[in-house]
Amino acid sequence: MAKVRDFVDRYLTGVSFPSIGILDIIEIGILTFLIYHLILWIRDTRAWNLCKGLVMLFGFFVLSYILQWNVILWLFTNTMGVGITALLVIFQPELRRALEQLGRQNIKVQLFATEESEDSNERYTTKTIQELVRACSELGKAKTGALIVIEMNTALGEFERTGIVVDAVVTSQLLINIFEHNTPLHDGAVLIRGNRISSATCYLPLSDNMQLNKALGTRHRAGIGVSEVTDSITLIVSEETGGISVAINGKLRQNIDVDLLREILIEGQNRTVEMKKIKLFRKGRKKA
Repeated sequence: MAKVRDFVDRYLTGVSFPSIGILDIIEIGILTFLIYHLILWIRDTRAWNLCKGLVMLFGFFVLSYILQWNVILWLFTNTMGVGITALLVIFQPELRRALEQLGRQNIKVQLFATEESEDSNERYTTKTIQELVRACSELGKAKTGALIVIEMNTALGEFERTGIVVDAVVTSQLLINIFEHNTPLHDGAVLIRGNRISSATCYLPLSDNMQLNKALGTRHRAGIGVSEVTDSITLIVSEETGGISVAINGKLRQNIDVDLLREILIEGQNRTVEMKKIKLFRKGRKKA
């Protein structure tokens, strides 16, 4: 009991809690609203993965401070200014897009509502796998080029906005019709979220990997490019050969049959939230 009294006298005596008024509550509410929607905005962009890396760096900084690793602390302190400038450069596209949206749209105070649908994180079903496999098979036989991006954990909103909204159930007939020559939606990529085609004619970033086969066309380079910056599964049908390819994690596997395509999609369907690597894709993969 004496130790408790001594602790109270030493550390808690004189401790005072600030008074909270109406203006303070309003300020807390505004900050909560802004931080909440900032997190939602970051989560729908590629910046989400960068933010997770920054959290890890901050944790390492805290650990260095606790353990008094002076050299590491010195490095953190002296590179802070450069790091802030680098962050502005890295996040420049996202920041510009956010400011443009803020200027175009009316602000809607929806503290607990989001623009995401309830099934935005839903994995595609076995029926969707069957439709995708059938569509790729038929497109390959007809030598009709196709580029299909399946969203996993990383949101594809920034690419979705470059296309035309479709919002339809995934069916092989619809996919074949979209990529048919001389149709309005055939040029560009189709994005799939869950069991629905979210948009078509989307623009994707081209891969700048110098080790890629020079014979690969724009469609394959775009498929690899989006797989480098997201965790998506990208299906590519060659217009020249009719071959089916799959791009995952910046790697391309070409000329696969429909059975292996089905297995890869099933493995992707069973991915955990932690995003385990696809074992079937990793085994025996060939360099592009």
